[in-house]
Amino acid sequence: MQKCDPFSIYTKRYKFYCYNMKVEIQIPSNLSEVTLEQYQKFTKLNTEANQDSSFLMHKTVEIFCNLNLQDIAKVKFTYVQEILNDINNLFDKKQDLIPTFTHRGIEYGLIPVLDDMTLGEYVDLDENFTDWDTMHKAMTVLYRPVTLKKGDRYQIEEYNGLDNAETMKQIPLDVVMGCMFFFWSLNEELLKTTLNYLNQEIPKELTTEQLQTLVKSGGGINQSMDSLKEMLDDLNISLN
Repeated sequence: MQKCDPFSIYTKRYKFYCYNMKVEIQIPSNLSEVTLEQYQKFTKLNTEANQDSSFLMHKTVEIFCNLNLQDIAKVKFTYVQEILNDINNLFDKKQDLIPTFTHRGIEYGLIPVLDDMTLGEYVDLDENFTDWDTMHKAMTVLYRPVTLKKGDRYQIEEYNGLDNAETMKQIPLDVVMGCMFFFWSLNEELLKTTLNYLNQEIPKELTTEQLQTLVKSGGGINQSMDSLKEMLDDLNISLN
């Protein structure tokens, strides 16, 4: 048995054994093993001031590996570097769109036809989709429980607002990333579609306040796409 520091690490890639205390570190092997909430916590700490700091290194391992800071301090620095490299590799490629997924026993489906979005869905999506802090609210708009399914076709629940948005913090991150790349790939096509929708579907009975919100949202679509590009650029993944 190989002697090392007083802990042991078990991962899918390597294994270290020790005689004393054992600390198991579970490193996610893909984005489906990372929750949206974990990444939200990471983005709050991944600031310019914290770049290349030992604090960010420790917190990254704590967040993505569900490990206590006290235990991380006992891990050899070279091991921490390997763990961080594994975590960084999770974000090295584009993620495909995931139309349906199951979370806590409930199957969720993406809005089948984006052109059929209601005014409420559109406004809530536009206000929340380009900020990691509110991304769970955007996912509440885009994905809802499947009520009927036949083959690849399905229906989802009617949109009832953001009351259950907190639940979406626990969905897999690959679902979120797939949506982000999907919407980015639509880009100008989506912009034209939503603007046409606004021109054709705005009800005359909207209040002044609702109209102001809608105008702000419609006028901000290009800014939203720019914000989305910045979020994807932060992952260092080519968008071409």
